[in-house]
Amino acid sequence: MDRVASEMAVAAPPGVDPTAPLLLFDSGVGGLSVLAKVRALLPDAPVIYVADNAGLPYGDKNEAQIAARVSGLLGRMTERFRPRLVCIACNTASTIALASVREVLEVPIVGTVPAIKPAAAMTQTGVIGLLGTAATIRQGYVDRLEAEFAADKVLLRHGAPELVAAAERKLRGEHVDKDVYRRAAAALRTMPGGDRIDTVVLACTHFPLVAEELGEAFGSDVRFIDGSDGIARQIAFLTQGQGWQRQGDDIAMFTRDEPELARLKPALEAQRLLRSAIF
Repeated sequence: MDRVASEMAVAAPPGVDPTAPLLLFDSGVGGLSVLAKVRALLPDAPVIYVADNAGLPYGDKNEAQIAARVSGLLGRMTERFRPRLVCIACNTASTIALASVREVLEVPIVGTVPAIKPAAAMTQTGVIGLLGTAATIRQGYVDRLEAEFAADKVLLRHGAPELVAAAERKLRGEHVDKDVYRRAAAALRTMPGGDRIDTVVLACTHFPLVAEELGEAFGSDVRFIDGSDGIARQIAFLTQGQGWQRQGDDIAMFTRDEPELARLKPALEAQRLLRSAIF
């Protein structure tokens, strides 16, 4: 287990109830990009997916607001649902609230961090772009990852809140103007050295959902990387040897009822989330 992975997870307790679910938490539908990778490794795992749509977007909130909200919600949810493991499938929430969440939860937690380490190994030009929320890109945690794993590289960061909204709209089947993706690409490309970017870190779980559109905007010479594969591997590692027993359909929970939620049904069902509810 590498250093980042070991920081983001703690060991699972023995004798886990086989019906105990995995709980994946995000501000919206971005965590579905993580759930897809978890499903590939743990197809029998019962899942509760929680989208805090009442708090969306997290990227324009301050650190105190995010830490308090995430800690409070996950505290109540773990008490109610008794999950075997919690995955904070949100870069913003993880980089800000992981420590405070661990103070209130007594279950294993896997967080999400920008994939700077693998990006540094991938780049050929030495120039890496990072797309995240405004809250994520300013975090000291990102500074530390850059210093440890990409000190000899150039890391260019851009906060792209429009991409969060674009991913949410895309999964609802709504039209998204392609200029949204062109603006994100241009913001990085026009920075000093930006013309040499060959690797882009998608530091928000929403962004892999629009990777195809971003690929068109950046061009074929750029590769994208995100942390979803590593997250799935960590969840599989921490639950190895545990039994799985699903008692009913997996469920998607939202923190606010909205008429638009009905439009998410195809995207949720594609990830085998066949029931929806409001928390």
